[in-house]
Amino acid sequence: MELMKLSEILQNAGVVGAGGAGFPSYKKLDKRAEVIILNCSECEPLFSLHRLLLEKFPFEILTALNEVKTAVGADRVIIAVKSSYTGAIESVNYHLDAFSGFEVCALRAFYPVGDEVNLIYEATGRRVLPGNLPISVGATVFNVETMLNSYYAIKEGRNVTHKYVTVSGAVKNPVTLYVPLGTSFSELIKLAGGYSEKEVAILSGGVMTGSVSAESDVVTKTTNAVLILPKTSQIISKRLVKTTMNVKRAMGACCQCRSCTDLCSRHLLGYPIQPHLFMRAVALGMEQDTTAVLNSAYCSSCGICENFSCPQGLSPRTLIAEAKAQLRKSKFAMPEPVDFGVEENRDMRLVSVSRLTSRLGISKYDVEAPISEKEIVPKTVKIKMSQHIGTPSVPTVAAGDVVKAGDAISKAGKDFSVVTHASIDGEVISVTKDYIVLRGAKR
Repeated sequence: MELMKLSEILQNAGVVGAGGAGFPSYKKLDKRAEVIILNCSECEPLFSLHRLLLEKFPFEILTALNEVKTAVGADRVIIAVKSSYTGAIESVNYHLDAFSGFEVCALRAFYPVGDEVNLIYEATGRRVLPGNLPISVGATVFNVETMLNSYYAIKEGRNVTHKYVTVSGAVKNPVTLYVPLGTSFSELIKLAGGYSEKEVAILSGGVMTGSVSAESDVVTKTTNAVLILPKTSQIISKRLVKTTMNVKRAMGACCQCRSCTDLCSRHLLGYPIQPHLFMRAVALGMEQDTTAVLNSAYCSSCGICENFSCPQGLSPRTLIAEAKAQLRKSKFAMPEPVDFGVEENRDMRLVSVSRLTSRLGISKYDVEAPISEKEIVPKTVKIKMSQHIGTPSVPTVAAGDVVKAGDAISKAGKDFSVVTHASIDGEVISVTKDYIVLRGAKR
């Protein structure tokens, strides 16, 4: 398929990265790509969604990758999957001979191997330099569900209306559900048997990078997991601390031990991010070391510094995220980044997922969450117009309109945007610039 045709299909079908920032997939199609990488690392503790999908739908996912490979003229495709995911690897190997230029790369089980910069280095040996995008080294990365959605769009003309979501942690029946976009978290928790513990909190996303959420929050195209954890867990309690308190704790307790920097996943690959210097700048006043503050822009927000490295239990990641937000808002001109080169002791400083899981105190929640075949049709859905990085979609329906699942209910915005579709049959009952609410048809 020609690149322009494939780009049009993916944009109109609403295909975006099914996780992370939700980068519109059509914007990743680039003739400079020499290698296409499928990211099946899961990365975060308690995640199993992508390996389950790769094991269940290997032919569909490989077919979509082949369409991308052909459209951009890439030389090869790398299926990057952790070596412990034997079921997924066996499923891929069964079909691999049918696809030219495809290979499997068995990944080491460290966190965050799923970070694009780390993944590309592990799978190809190519290093994305600070301030550059993956395409600068001829690489493009897609995750598993993104490619499954691409297959449906290319081969079956199906638009993105549903999302696979793992519901785990303190629930009675951990499970991976296939639900319409806009389904409430309360509905997911109910389908997982309800809470198994008292005094819990909801985390949307992973234990390292997710955010505390409410039952009324809804599934978007980037929702990989809804995790239920005790409010007293370090994962939740840290996220509830106010920024002002984090600053005071940095001023009073940071001993400049360098543990955060020594284990920083991006610093180990030569990026100029040095969390210990950033924390010193916080303690002494940001103007004392503007270089350390500006270099915080190269942080991947993986959270190792905050949830694993710091012996004082401080929160570098949270404070760096605040600084990055301020830098974006002020549109500050970044200096030319310094390339430190790969740390010679990098392999000795990688954080294993098993150690991280133990350190976080969540080992008891590290259980299977199998895919459910149950059809789920909520009474109402709240579909957000911004489920991807870039310009939000623009509503094209009005209250009272009747729609079918898969119908377009918005058009793409001006740039880095995609079309959004109804996820259930029903009536439009509310429209704002931010979301559209649908009430399901009587069955």
